[in-house]
Amino acid sequence: MDFWQRYRAIDSRDTRFDGQFVTAVATTRIYCRPSCPARTPKPANVTFYSTSAAAHEAGYRACKRCLPEAVPGTPDWNLRSDTAARAMRLISDGEVDRHGVPGLAARLGYSTRQLGRILSQELGAGPLALARASRAQTARALLTATELKYSDIAFASGFNSIRQFNETVQEVFDLSPSQLRERSRMITHPEAGAGPHTALSLTLPLRRPYDRGIFDFLRVRSVDGVEQAGADTYSRLVRLPGGEGWFSARHGAVGLDVSVMVEKLKDLPVLLSRIRRLFDLDADPEAIDSILCTEPRMAERIRLHPGIRLPGAMDPQEILIRAMIGQQITVGAATTGLNRLAELGAPSALNRPGLNRLFPTPAALAEGAGSLLKGPARRTSSILRVAEALADGSLHIGVEDSPAELAEKLLPLPGIGPWTVRYVAMRVLGATDIHLGNDAAVRNGWARLTGAAGSPPEASTLLEQFSPWRSYATMHLWRLAAKKTVKAPTS
Repeated sequence: MDFWQRYRAIDSRDTRFDGQFVTAVATTRIYCRPSCPARTPKPANVTFYSTSAAAHEAGYRACKRCLPEAVPGTPDWNLRSDTAARAMRLISDGEVDRHGVPGLAARLGYSTRQLGRILSQELGAGPLALARASRAQTARALLTATELKYSDIAFASGFNSIRQFNETVQEVFDLSPSQLRERSRMITHPEAGAGPHTALSLTLPLRRPYDRGIFDFLRVRSVDGVEQAGADTYSRLVRLPGGEGWFSARHGAVGLDVSVMVEKLKDLPVLLSRIRRLFDLDADPEAIDSILCTEPRMAERIRLHPGIRLPGAMDPQEILIRAMIGQQITVGAATTGLNRLAELGAPSALNRPGLNRLFPTPAALAEGAGSLLKGPARRTSSILRVAEALADGSLHIGVEDSPAELAEKLLPLPGIGPWTVRYVAMRVLGATDIHLGNDAAVRNGWARLTGAAGSPPEASTLLEQFSPWRSYATMHLWRLAAKKTVKAPTS
């Protein structure tokens, strides 16, 4: 978007652009979300920034009226696969808090100086400033939506000291932590608290419309003892950098209502970030649906299911194993196989009703999955070899990869073909423009949509019109293929 497109968005107070950029006003030295109800500033006084961190660096503070941090994030980090986008995915996942800027740079294959220059040029702020903004956003969410103690919030948000927490909140929001909490008393969740394990409830913002089909997608693939899902709920146990975690999510009236529990406070922002990615909360559904609607038959699907989402991943290694097990078999058969493997998962310290174990680690799979896997010996051997490579570190995949890098890492491995690589890119990276050309369900869905069976090349050609949102078109076709047909009565 150019300056005038963004200016028209703030002049019309268009909520679709909240989280995609911020508006800094020179006369007041504040920055706002695009939909801020305040009077539209004169163009000469406006500077647009792609991130709140860039506005902080330029000396602006957040608007107290619209709270620009309380919005979904930008969808750019999934749409783009450049260094800046990959860095932002890692920063959101807490990489700077765990390993500092040197660790972030090493994951991306750059020196700290090179990375700082790239991010400053692309996003207007360096990695430390971007991580600081991420901490401030987490702190705001916990201050306004929980009753956790200030010290717990400070360390849960990634700050190294109470003083650093207080100074950052005051500088960014021009309010002390207590003032920020007091202004938001009407929306707090009273059940939050800290104990041996930190447990709290809050609402994660999203852009509407939001299609609930993602819950059904997760439900039919849920692994016994690890996950549970219903029509509009999903819960599971997860392994986090500092320990274990649990969450339960429900489609709410305002956003995604989540209850979470973590062993280590430092893991709280990591878990919240991964929940956002799993449920694709930062997607721009109107932008996606506007492209998909250009095909008249797909437009009818959009009318029935607006705002479809792309399921993400809680653990990249887990998704790779699940994808390999699900190759060339039905979803039901793959889930049956995964349920057998679930007995290799370690019992959880956060034992919840119906949930009692973590998904097996690659090391556990490499050691014990051989006797549990069914099917061709060659396929079993491939899964075990990949599990061994993940366990010993010779293979690593994560949100810092691009689709091309995933292909370079995975395609040389036996038993992994283009379908698996593309599926992993969809789930792990949130890649928006993936087409699974040889996928039987995609072909069946396209045949149902068009009323005529087509060959993979024909379907691929037709789906090109949906770029850069072909992954979302794939979700529509999968859903259509899974829909049960009702036979007409014989008499």
